[in-house]
Amino acid sequence: MYAYVGSRTTRDRNARGEGISVYWLDQERGILELVQLLKGHVNPSYLTLNERADVLYAVHGDESDVSAFRIDSSSGRLSFLNTQDTQGKNPVHLAIAPAGKHLVVTNHIGASLAVFPINSDGCLGELSQLLELSGEPGPHRIEQPHAKPHYNLFSVDGQHVLVPDKGLDQIFSFRFDAGHLSAADEPSIATRETAGPRHMAFHPQGAMAYVINELDSTVTTYRYQARTGELSALQILSSLPASYTGNNRAAGIQVDQRGRFLYASNRGHDSIAVFSIDPQTALLSFIEATPSAGRTPRFFTLTPNGRYLFALNEDSDSIAAFAVNQEFGTLEATGFETISGSPVCMVFAP
Repeated sequence: MYAYVGSRTTRDRNARGEGISVYWLDQERGILELVQLLKGHVNPSYLTLNERADVLYAVHGDESDVSAFRIDSSSGRLSFLNTQDTQGKNPVHLAIAPAGKHLVVTNHIGASLAVFPINSDGCLGELSQLLELSGEPGPHRIEQPHAKPHYNLFSVDGQHVLVPDKGLDQIFSFRFDAGHLSAADEPSIATRETAGPRHMAFHPQGAMAYVINELDSTVTTYRYQARTGELSALQILSSLPASYTGNNRAAGIQVDQRGRFLYASNRGHDSIAVFSIDPQTALLSFIEATPSAGRTPRFFTLTPNGRYLFALNEDSDSIAAFAVNQEFGTLEATGFETISGSPVCMVFAP
């Protein structure tokens, strides 16, 4: 199995990355071995793979581009296919529609969603829709001057795209039909003021969703209504231990494949928070926050077999491995760590 790591590369980001790193992953031991470092691309940050795992897509942070790369099945190595203009600034996330024929990209600055057709060869077609977001900014005088969407997530049933907007303290819901986005029957829900919703994850069963709020370091649990796209807030918990009194910005979120545990990352406290998920109510209980073995874990991910978690520590240029306790969900550092310049995303391909 291969792991692909995106990075920040520019001086404006005070970055030390050089491109997209390709690693061979030993899932049994939780170890990475470098196969390729593909240079020459600016801030290839957030990544996603098509269903066949033969094409990798990357947004170029702080730019206005999204690119496609062919994956060699025998070596895992990447080769460039093409680039398209997102018609926005600083694309920060991307997701492929369940049918595999369209890619949706979030432009953080310019506050828009860009839709691209995916050709049969995996190349991206020209932009087919640009949908702008707007609303009343939140009260944070620095972080919320205008709309700032940060993520676009397809619902488990593929009928809707959910978009947390950090600048507006809102989560938008759009219907997705034949490659076209339109407002859902229930188009948005307001979060707590200055929450700054950032990233989002669904429970595997699809009826519950969880949002990590960057600015107030909380996780909110929502019930999702598949027919209308409506979200209803049920619970909000801190991603930090009660004893921590310092500054923090929450970042990533993921639910394990069995829907038993939820993980969230903290930048400042520099930790991975662990929550249990109640099997009847799907509500959360905070368990602990494990040090991420580095600085600023912008991103983390569980391996496909669920046995390990990799924390990507952006400001200490490292990827650290943690063994996942299969009964309790807790994390224990394995001691494995690899140097990787300003890592910000990791995805896996068989």
